[in-house]
Amino acid sequence: MAKEIVREEMIKEIFRATPHLLKFPSGRMWIDYDKGADVLYINFKKPQKATDSEMLKAGILIRYRGDQVVGITILEASKRKGNNQKRQRTH
Repeated sequence: MAKEIVREEMIKEIFRATPHLLKFPSGRMWIDYDKGADVLYINFKKPQKATDSEMLKAGILIRYRGDQVVGITILEASKRKGNNQKRQRTH
């Protein structure tokens, strides 16, 4: 019974995330979460080999190779609520 409840909750979360995942710039991605650091890494290319990055004010780093987004790093990932963030380009 407990496994079934956990499974159902996981499936609900996946269904909630699906429309957002489909909006990413690539159909293929690798997702890693470092629980100790509370950092979520989303990569669209392997290897990433970013040439530039853009830090959003809320601790979200967008990585680029040329004009192409190749990855996103989210600091304090467990505290995110899905708010829109303002961009600040770094070089």
